[in-house]
Amino acid sequence: MADRKSKPKDVPTKGPAPATAKAPSIVMVNTGDGKGKSTAAFGTAMRAAARGWKVCVIQFVKSGKWKVGEEKAAKSLGIEWLTIGDGFTWDSKDMDRTEAVARHAWSVSKEKIQSGQYGLVVLDEITYPMNWGWIPISEVVDVIRNRPPSVNVIATGRDAPAELVDVADTVTEMRKVKHAFDRGVRAIRGIDF
Repeated sequence: MADRKSKPKDVPTKGPAPATAKAPSIVMVNTGDGKGKSTAAFGTAMRAAARGWKVCVIQFVKSGKWKVGEEKAAKSLGIEWLTIGDGFTWDSKDMDRTEAVARHAWSVSKEKIQSGQYGLVVLDEITYPMNWGWIPISEVVDVIRNRPPSVNVIATGRDAPAELVDVADTVTEMRKVKHAFDRGVRAIRGIDF
């Protein structure tokens, strides 16, 4: 039996330094190959809405054909939810149209951010059209950097460009250890959408 007086290895003995700076807003990026990037952003959106903030979610990949549970819950909280995407690129029958839809989603996003009317704008899966060259990375970064002071932004998606990471205050990388999909398990309503 272990000696009760000895501490287990790596147990913190004091907390982090107290935060003293107050920022009017921050930028968060949820990236990596693991599950949970959008889910974490939507959880924050619900938290913000519960605090009385005006919140907008813009989805860059998922199309209106997807009936996701998050959208239903978010709308019941008064979150503006815009599913502008054209679906997965591998399902596209017209890549020019798919690219144009992504550019339109960015145009709407830019308008929402610059309006200053939202406490939080979620750019769900924006990294994909950024990395494909459909939306200029420099423009996205410029709009985020020069946003009205009260607008918080969360950007999600794999392989966040370095410039997006640089402009962010908080970056979380979700790392896949294993995923049910790797075993051929289909997405589950209520867990995955």
